[in-house]
Amino acid sequence: MDPFFKSILWPQFGACLDMLENAMHACPDALWTGSRFWHITYHTLFFLDLFLSESAENFAPPEPFTLSELDPSGLLPDRTYTKEELQMYLDHCRQKSRAAIESLTGERADLFLHTMRHIQHHAGQLNLMLHQHTDSAPRWVKHARS
Repeated sequence: MDPFFKSILWPQFGACLDMLENAMHACPDALWTGSRFWHITYHTLFFLDLFLSESAENFAPPEPFTLSELDPSGLLPDRTYTKEELQMYLDHCRQKSRAAIESLTGERADLFLHTMRHIQHHAGQLNLMLHQHTDSAPRWVKHARS
C-alpha cells in the first residue's frame, strides 16, 4: 500500500473518532441514559471493531460488550453502557485502527473509507441530538489530535 495514502488516512480517520469522542463527552447524563445516544455510540464502536477484525466468524468484542448488535431483530444490549465503558472501547478501537492502517493493504482500503463514512454518519447523528437537547454541539475536527 502506498505510504502516502497511509499518511493521509490516519489524520482523517482519527478525526472521525475524535468527533465521536467529543460527542460522547458533551452528552449530559440525562440524555445519555434517557435516549438512544449511548446505543448509537456503542453501535458505531461495535461495527468499527468488527470491520477492523480479520474475520467476522472469530470476532468477539471486549468485555463487557456482547454480540447483540448482530441480532437481526435489533435486540439491544441488556443494559445501558456507561460513558467510561464506551470510552475504553473507543480507546481500544483507536489503537486497533492505527495498527490496521499501518499494515493496510490495497484490498482493505475501501473498507476504511466505508468505515470512516459510518463513524461520521453517527457522529453527525449524535451532534444533532446534542444540539436539539442542549442547543450546543462539539465543533468539526479537521485532523486527528494524535
